[in-house]
Amino acid sequence: MFEIKKICCIGAGYVGGPTCSVIAQMCPSIKVTVVDVNEARISAWNSDTLPIYEPGLKEVVESCRGRNLFFSTSIDDAIREADLVFISVLSNPEFLAEGTAIKDLKNPDRVLIGGDDSPEGQKAVRALCAVYEHWVPKEKILTTNTWSSELSKLAANAFLAQRISSINSISALCEATGADVEEVARAIGTDQRIGNKFLKASVGFGGSCFQKDVLNLVYLCEALNLPEVARYWQQVIDMNDYQRRRFASRIIDSLFNTVTDKKIAILGFAFKKDTGDTRESSSIYISKYLMDEGAKLHIYDPKVPKEQIILDLSHPGVSEDNQVSRLVTISKDPYEACDGAHALVICTEWDMFKELDYERIHKKMLKPAFIFDGRRVLDDLHNELQVIGFQIETIGKKVSAKRIPFASSCEIPKFSLQDPPVKKPRV
Repeated sequence: MFEIKKICCIGAGYVGGPTCSVIAQMCPSIKVTVVDVNEARISAWNSDTLPIYEPGLKEVVESCRGRNLFFSTSIDDAIREADLVFISVLSNPEFLAEGTAIKDLKNPDRVLIGGDDSPEGQKAVRALCAVYEHWVPKEKILTTNTWSSELSKLAANAFLAQRISSINSISALCEATGADVEEVARAIGTDQRIGNKFLKASVGFGGSCFQKDVLNLVYLCEALNLPEVARYWQQVIDMNDYQRRRFASRIIDSLFNTVTDKKIAILGFAFKKDTGDTRESSSIYISKYLMDEGAKLHIYDPKVPKEQIILDLSHPGVSEDNQVSRLVTISKDPYEACDGAHALVICTEWDMFKELDYERIHKKMLKPAFIFDGRRVLDDLHNELQVIGFQIETIGKKVSAKRIPFASSCEIPKFSLQDPPVKKPRV
């Protein structure tokens, strides 16, 4: 059997960088070169400050960089030298979750490799299987044809996104009836046929994969004349969008139907904790909706650089003209963000937000002081926070018997970062 000694991976992003770093660490006899046209990104991979944040990644890179792991912009040379080039020979979809990517790579549920039924295709499949067999048990390495592997990737993410949209739909019903979506999720999650994974109600899913892969599935179904199937999966995206708009409407209505010129602290900008990735983050959407109403946003995230936040909010589909410079301030810590604020909004479930000194925060906020918990991270603190004096609004639960009545009167239009920007007429 042909033995792989040199691997080239095209693309030094959130998938290529971590995946090939782990391959290099687990296969010390294989030279792994990750190439990219972005010189700044490659320079970062070769520095002490990696271009992405992922728990455990820095240690993996430093253990083999310069030995059998290399990052380069010399794409042609790397391809010529390689025995195997990722993305160009066969399908090897990733099933990584940001925040646990290194753990997922070292101990995967499965590795899926798809290839053509031709002799060349099967030879490539066997060669890549041998690479993974350095650390992955053979029974966890699945081989399929190319279509099956690609569709498996789309279907896996679509099923996970579907579960989130399903529990988020129930969260709206819980708020209307007095039920607690966490109790409902726990009750149905104990059913072994359902399981308890991905039943956490929130302000909506984000990240680079879920929306993209569901929309790819929708497009594929439409192209293959399966409109009913396309509409079914489109509803997963529509429900996610509805949850974001509903949460933003709740903020506006609870603040007495206007947020114009009101300071609102946004805690968390990454699409989830333990990553600096902001792609399709619900924070972008919530910020856009609040900016459209004239709110002054003070944003804090422990891992997302100021430049990335400004870039995301300056997207033509998110803001216009000087909206960001007028309405957005990036804070150096959560206390600064909340100082003088009418409300604080938790958009990312960073653990540090459970440990904040909320009494200190409350003293510096305007009254009545509101907390909008879009991630249910403060559930264990509700009684304490109410004693301090906070008005608490959260996903899928009525917290206070004395809560200000909520009846949505704010109609927020849909938008997508994938859509071309709509220019509003100038008055």
